[in-house]
Amino acid sequence: MDPEKIMSGISNEIFTTLKIMEKAKTPEEKLMYSETVKNLCDSLGVFLSYMSDMALYEDGESIPF
Repeated sequence: MDPEKIMSGISNEIFTTLKIMEKAKTPEEKLMYSETVKNLCDSLGVFLSYMSDMALYEDGESIPF
């Protein structure tokens, strides 16, 4: 899968969830959406970390597994 599509998709989900969270009325709803945003941000962070690690090996070096 294309890395740009993945990052764009996760970013769009974060943005959409934040917009929905603005309209939440109860603390329970806000908590649910904030946990969703946190999980999406964590996922994006893991993906970005992985991508930065992979960028180190783009020069044709073998990946040490």
